[in-house]
Amino acid sequence: MNLQAQAPLTGAETALIDLFAQRCNDLPGNAGAVSARDKAVAALKANRLPTRKVEAWHYTDLRRLLSSVPAWRADAPAKPVDPILPGARRFALVNGALAETPAVDGLQFDAMADSLRADVGGVTLEAPAEADDAVGAINTAFVSDGLRLSVADDAEIAAPVEIQSVHAGGQVHTRSQVTVGAGARALFVDRHTGTDDAVLASNVTELTVRKGADVTWIIVQEQGAQASHLASLGLTLEEDARATVFIANLSGRLVRQEVHAAATGERAELAFRAVNMIGGDAHCDVTLELDHLVPHTTSTETVRNVVTARGQGVFQGQIRVAQPAQKTDAQMACNTLLLSDHGGFSTKPELEIFADDVVCAHGATVAEIDHDHLFYLMARGVSEKTARGLLIKAFVAEIVEELKDEALVDALEARIDAWLEAHG
Repeated sequence: MNLQAQAPLTGAETALIDLFAQRCNDLPGNAGAVSARDKAVAALKANRLPTRKVEAWHYTDLRRLLSSVPAWRADAPAKPVDPILPGARRFALVNGALAETPAVDGLQFDAMADSLRADVGGVTLEAPAEADDAVGAINTAFVSDGLRLSVADDAEIAAPVEIQSVHAGGQVHTRSQVTVGAGARALFVDRHTGTDDAVLASNVTELTVRKGADVTWIIVQEQGAQASHLASLGLTLEEDARATVFIANLSGRLVRQEVHAAATGERAELAFRAVNMIGGDAHCDVTLELDHLVPHTTSTETVRNVVTARGQGVFQGQIRVAQPAQKTDAQMACNTLLLSDHGGFSTKPELEIFADDVVCAHGATVAEIDHDHLFYLMARGVSEKTARGLLIKAFVAEIVEELKDEALVDALEARIDAWLEAHG
């Protein structure tokens, strides 16, 4: 018997189920999408939001942390913001609706809402297959718009492309499908920002990198202090494909960012990096699942976390190496600076290896600022606050500076500086 399913519905669960009953006829969808939405809400009602008893959510009790949800506010005033990179081409989703689309050579697009309505050639939502896929269930039930983007084979997108989701509170549910064609090159910034009003935002992105393509995908999550942000990135790497995925979590009250990646082609390479700046009462969870399915694939995963005040952080990283995936090279590390006695960080690195000719390793550390380093700077006339800021920035900048784009490095470091100033 599922005892959790027998428990009374929480206020948040009741609000989500009632909201779907009110809005289901207004949400875009062909017959398949309507069926998937119905199944997603039925699954939510049957399984409830996950608690610590659900293994994938052991460190993030969503049923407790998502105690309430804001009302739907489609008419809340919001407008696009300047891209974080000069010259970037901006696709803007405002309060969950596509509001701005530039013309970009080599890039085709259409609105997810239009595609969901199409009976032929469109998108049909699929109900989450797993009972613990709360992010997928909520997004499937309520997604209102998003993007379908396709980079042409062998195209090199000269300017960065920023997909920004901007809100003014309420609820925002978006979904994107991005395909980078064979031999293509592109840099995307997936940015989520908004006011300090309460918001429930969900986002699901499916990114496919075709043979020989090279993509950099930057997630910048800088929503307001009252935001609940639930997101999932699905990544497929084909033969000789390369992807750099960089996540910067810089705000939010409740953040769950999932990454589900699969190396399906030989010589595929993934560089995964994440910086989580966690302060106040925030709870930030990055969960990674990576499948190496074929021989001669490579991945590196490096996560850096800074925790202050009463912040709580989570990194769950699971690498699975299938039996055919000989010669896999997979390295994972999670390093945390814990700067408060009231904060905490939980890390769970996992390797599941069925091949016998691999090079795989994982490790995790949690530490305070090195007092010898602090003393060294203060002895040379640097104030304690400035010295601490320099050491923290150096800790996270090490992986930010791995990015090849200098303007991107400067933009991310400026945001880290602002966070340090606010939480110093």
